[in-house]
Amino acid sequence: MVDIGSNSIRLVVFDGVKRAPATVFNEKVLCGLGRGLQSSGRLSPEGVAMAVPNLVRFTSLARAMGVGRIDLIATAAVREASDGDAFRQAVEQQCGQPIRILSGEEEAELSALGVIAGNPRADGIMGDLGGGSLELVEVNHGKVGRSTTLALGPLRLMEGCGDDRQKARRLIDKAFDKVGWLSEGKGRSFYPVGGTWRNLARLHIEQHRYPLHAIHGHTIVSDEAIALTRGISRLGKSSLSGIQQVSRRRRETLPMGSLVLSRLLRKAQCSQVTFSTYGLREGYLYQQLSEEAQAEDPLLSAAAEIAEREGRFGGLGEGLMGWCDSLFPDEDEEERRLRLAACHLSDLTWREHPDFRAIQALRRILQYPLVGIDHPGRAFIAYTVFLRYGESPNAKEAAQAGALLSDRWKARAALLGAALRLAYRVSGATRWVLDHSGLSIDGKVLTLKLPDDGSVPDGEAVQRRFKTLAQAGGFQDTRIVV
Repeated sequence: MVDIGSNSIRLVVFDGVKRAPATVFNEKVLCGLGRGLQSSGRLSPEGVAMAVPNLVRFTSLARAMGVGRIDLIATAAVREASDGDAFRQAVEQQCGQPIRILSGEEEAELSALGVIAGNPRADGIMGDLGGGSLELVEVNHGKVGRSTTLALGPLRLMEGCGDDRQKARRLIDKAFDKVGWLSEGKGRSFYPVGGTWRNLARLHIEQHRYPLHAIHGHTIVSDEAIALTRGISRLGKSSLSGIQQVSRRRRETLPMGSLVLSRLLRKAQCSQVTFSTYGLREGYLYQQLSEEAQAEDPLLSAAAEIAEREGRFGGLGEGLMGWCDSLFPDEDEEERRLRLAACHLSDLTWREHPDFRAIQALRRILQYPLVGIDHPGRAFIAYTVFLRYGESPNAKEAAQAGALLSDRWKARAALLGAALRLAYRVSGATRWVLDHSGLSIDGKVLTLKLPDDGSVPDGEAVQRRFKTLAQAGGFQDTRIVV
């Protein structure tokens, strides 16, 4: 897919049209097609000169990769420019691919669907800030509600207001005053989408030394977000040059994008800000799925696919879940889905050297682009699999994940980690043995049942890990039966 925006153009190659697509290739070029659009009504000549050859490169590269389907979509700048159609024709002729120019309503809906694809429980307001426009959409527990498109993209505001921050603020506030339903955001979440706002999340993570360097799902309270954006909106060029975490071209739009977010949060009175790396492109794919596929859990879909692809003998997640169900009799729906995700990912690094399996699993899960999960949930899965590989709960390498977990969740991870460690020793990572063995509880007695045909007896390693599990669960006695 090639996304032709007002500030950037981007090629993203996905591994298929599915519920949790993985990104095979991702490249962007900041062309600034919408620069000067407000005054001239035309696309930036310099932007066009940069965009066209790069679009030819993108489509040629996609064909070289053997991509079966190449979609080119264009948004505000091409939609609004008087020479937008001429640009479209020129690109189509040189690239040999049609361009779909999205209306403002389509752009808003697709961006909201992207947020929903990455967070099915999203409830509040989604905002997608491009170079030329801001799309706002109400999302109601995974459903798209009211929407509007506003001419508040940073490039447009910078052109119209220059360095006059007060003028920009008046223009922004006037635009928001016309959106009556923004008051519905009070006490709910705001979901920012777009490169400029993603960089705000990156800055917040760095400034606060947050333990997890993952933008998707990064959540901060509204007051803290307003303080951050107010400060950045007032920075001059010399101060911006010192922000090394953000590319030079992105720094240009950061103050104005921050001002927009600051005024929006004040107007909508949202309680928190939850960043989304899913947006228009992912929404475009999500829209093409069947209702059945859309209803799939993106976290569990991704985890199961990883397990099937990287497990020794295929995915064992469901088998491992059943094997240790008796240890978790009172879990709620969210606890169960996180346990299943941990089971799916529990054999993730079996190919690694034994000395490094735990730390590699921890790092991969903490940084893997999983969606449909918050940061504490991600930390729980990573910590669990870390312990499954035999590391100590107090190991310094796990401090990053442990900082996001309550004592209760740490204890739960320790119990599940010990259970998974035993399950793999008992079964040798084979589904048949898992299906013919398991755990049961009778009061304070924990029983391990092995296959009744005697085909897989216990051994010293099994007995040792079984005792470790019993200690983690607070059991007074253990039994092994065949």
